[in-house]
Formats: sequence, structure tokens, C-alpha cells
Amino acid sequence: MKILVTGSAGFIGMHLSLLLSEQGHEVIGLDNINSYYDTTLKYNRLKEQGILTENIIYNKLISGNSNIKFIKLDLQDADNLHTLFVKQNFDVIINLAAQAGVRYSITNPKDYIDSNIIGFFNVLEACRNCSVKHLLFASSSSVYGNSNNFPISENELTDKPISLYAATKKSNELMAYTYYHLFGINTIGLRFFTVYGPWGRPDMALFKFTKSILEGKPIKLFNKGKLRRDFTYIDDIINAINKILNKTIIENEVKPKYDIINIGNGNPIHLLDFVNAIEKATKKLAIIELDEMQDGDVFETYACTKKLKFNFDYLPKVSLEEGINEFVKWYINHFLLK
Repeated sequence: MKILVTGSAGFIGMHLSLLLSEQGHEVIGLDNINSYYDTTLKYNRLKEQGILTENIIYNKLISGNSNIKFIKLDLQDADNLHTLFVKQNFDVIINLAAQAGVRYSITNPKDYIDSNIIGFFNVLEACRNCSVKHLLFASSSSVYGNSNNFPISENELTDKPISLYAATKKSNELMAYTYYHLFGINTIGLRFFTVYGPWGRPDMALFKFTKSILEGKPIKLFNKGKLRRDFTYIDDIINAINKILNKTIIENEVKPKYDIINIGNGNPIHLLDFVNAIEKATKKLAIIELDEMQDGDVFETYACTKKLKFNFDYLPKVSLEEGINEFVKWYINHFLLK
């Protein structure tokens, strides 16, 4: 299959592109390589895919590893995006591109409207106009807000988002449903729960905490550390996507459908236990500062994974200790030993 992976210079996008290419799919990655965080990490992720920095030119398709190509393009660039769809005749679109970050959405809301609403609308329009049959897109556990019904199932109400980031992700789900209903695009929304692992974003807790602990600097635990997160390792995320992708296409070639799937570990971890696991992996004690709750943050995430298991015969397998050990090894090799 020919698959477009948007956000391929991102954390999940890099890992997924590599997996799909290894399976023999023709992968075209797309990313605008914005400066939300240090672009060096994004370019290094592309290098893992065989995409060399010096060859990257806006709106030019270039080759990388076997089965992987890349184009630097912004989803807001509707005309060039449409041209790409026309030329490539994609079988599947996996939309992972988005402006990420809950707290950043409070101070920079327009970025989220531009990237997550307008950009996603352009993807939907390109799918419609070019008769793309299959769309998978990244949503987020943030859409659940401060739910108290644990574990949180896909049937939980999601009409009270507490950050603009969450609101844009909920909007994506509604927009995608409309295009499924009107134009018959087979569509699956993926609600990710706190993804972590090697090549993760520097604004996420594991990266920040590991860096600070190794440098002997304090870390802040909000809500005085009384938070729980359903940490989900990157390999479990991409393996779940792969299962969903393959089964969805096989079973829905004739009749399209719309669905939402939680992808989470199903095992929420207290933030202090999370820090303790990093301390063990780094063999250093954290300097902890307890702080108040942040605006836009939720108290707990906890995925119900019954649908993932029943429909796709998959459950995450990687333990928190194993996943954190892998991240710390990666961090040391890439930032301390070079």
C-alpha cells in the first residue's frame, strides 16, 4: 500500500514510518518541521529514516530509506497538499501532524486553530476530492477532560474539554465523522494515552525529568505529585496502529465505517512512582519541588482497552520500568555520549 504519514518528523510519526516501511509499504512522510521545540531532534528523526537535512526543500519529494520518501509541507498549504494527493494516489492517510502540548495551547491558541483545525480540514478535503478510502487520525485522551469514570471507555462523554488542545482534538473527531457520513471515507480516530519512549518530545515529562535528574536540577511535580497517568510505550502505540490499520482495511473495503479507539496501557501510574522508576534507571535521586495544579491539566488518565483487545486482538505489553530504561539508554547515548 502507499501510505501518507503526516507528522513523520514527530515522535510517533518517525517510529510508525519505519515500521510500515519495514513491512514493505510505500511510505511518504510529510512534516512542516516547525519550531515548537528544537528542530534538531526532528531532523535527527528524519535521518533515522534516511532523509538528509541538506536535501530537504519545501514542497519537494525526496527519497530516504527503502520504501520511504519525505516532503516538507505545511497542512495549511491546501493547494500543494491537494497536488500531492493527486500525484501520489494514496491508499491510506495516517494523520499524526498536529500542534501538540496542553499548556502551550493556553498561551498560543491560534497555532492550534491553524494546525489542528484548518490543517486537518485540508486533509479531509484532500481525501474527499481525491477519493482516498481510508483515514486514520491521531486524537488524544485529553478529550475526556476530568472524567471520574475509570477506566475511561470510548463511550464516555467528551463535551467538556479543559484545554484548547483537547477542544481541537474533539473537533477533529466531529469533522472526521462528518466526512465519513457524507463521503464514505473509512475513518478511525486514535485516542492516545501519554505516549513515551526513545525519540520522545523534549516538552514531555519523561524527557524533562530525565534531563533534570541527570543534571542534578530540580523537577516540578504539579498538584503536589497527586496525579496519575496511563503511560503507554511507543512500541505498543505503533503496533496497535498497525493492527488497526491492517484489520480495518481488510474488513472495510466494501462498507466504510467510523470508529474511535483508545490506545493506552490500561495501568495508570502515580507520578511519584513514575519519578522513582526514572531514578532507578538513571541511578540518581531526583530533587523534587511540589507545586499546585496547572491550568488545562487533568488529574488522571486511565484507558479502557477492551475495545482494542476485542476488535483488534491487541493489548500493550511493555512495562513502565522496561520502557523508561529504554528511554534513559537512548537519552544518554544521544545527549551525553556525543
